[in-house]
Amino acid sequence: MVRPVRAWSGGPPLRVMWDERFALHAPRGYHPERPERLDAAREGLAIALARLGRAGSVESVASVPASRDSLQRVHDPRYLRVLEARLADGDGQLDPDTYHRAASREVAWLAAGGTAALARALLSDRGGRGLALVRPPGHHATPERSMGFCLLNNVAVAAAEALAHGARKVAIVDWDVHHGNGTQRVFESDPRVLFVSLHQRDLFPVGSGSAAEVGLGAGAGFTANLALPAGSGPEVYGEAFRRVVIPLLDRFGADITLVSAGFDAHSRDPLGGMALDAQTYGALTTALVAQAERAGHGRVGLVLEGGYDLVALEASVTAVVSAVLGQAVALPEGRTDAEARAAIGATEAALGRYWPGAFR
Repeated sequence: MVRPVRAWSGGPPLRVMWDERFALHAPRGYHPERPERLDAAREGLAIALARLGRAGSVESVASVPASRDSLQRVHDPRYLRVLEARLADGDGQLDPDTYHRAASREVAWLAAGGTAALARALLSDRGGRGLALVRPPGHHATPERSMGFCLLNNVAVAAAEALAHGARKVAIVDWDVHHGNGTQRVFESDPRVLFVSLHQRDLFPVGSGSAAEVGLGAGAGFTANLALPAGSGPEVYGEAFRRVVIPLLDRFGADITLVSAGFDAHSRDPLGGMALDAQTYGALTTALVAQAERAGHGRVGLVLEGGYDLVALEASVTAVVSAVLGQAVALPEGRTDAEARAAIGATEAALGRYWPGAFR
């Protein structure tokens, strides 16, 4: 069992995992999931560290190729064999959205393995916070298929790794604008993993992520979907966190919280239709860090998912890193419209019988 730790007085270490080889997974011509995204994210990290004078508090976590055992905790062995065979062909398409290149096998295995390594580092006695700046993203990859730019499910591999290395419970909060259908599929029957997704309703993948999807079998009640209306802004996300996300995390009592940190709900993003700004991402991060500290361990690991406007991505990463390092931002407050309140209420209603008294 993982021994809980508290943040030390000088601030917890920030563990950062990235690898220059992630840039080798590159499209021919324009594609929204491109190497420049990682450049923007790294610049956002550098800006936050410089502003706060915290460059010396960063500890690097080396990326290593994911082991077969770690991948098979999440993905069907047959899928892994087929994927490797397809990637061995060099350039091609796995589906209309998801490309691969000669280096994609190496990059995908490094991204998943490096994210798992970050989870192991966060479970050490020193605890701390973590940031995995990875490509390609992963939360759409299901146990048996790639989709939505994703080859392997990085955050799911990390969560399974945490469970295999002493964590009793793992929480995953997915605030990417698209529903994390792959992560949900991996853990929907597992009561050791609480999966919470905030996403734009009726966006890709179509038909996935309704409030009625609460998990299956022993995992019923451990999947929470906040399918929010297009145009939702900071106040809606603030209310969703206060009413649903934080109460669930408090009740669940995870040993580590992992975040599928997509930044495509930003108002500038070309693939989403939401109205967030960088400060909102800082506020959401602040709330998750505060909850983890109340739980007595302080372990929060953010894993890059979507975010396709480079200016928004850089600013958003700056905001979340600043929050992780102690620059607190309050959750947004203000009026929300009836449609947004109804969407949050639908999640509360779907989960109420599993978590009596959690939602007030």
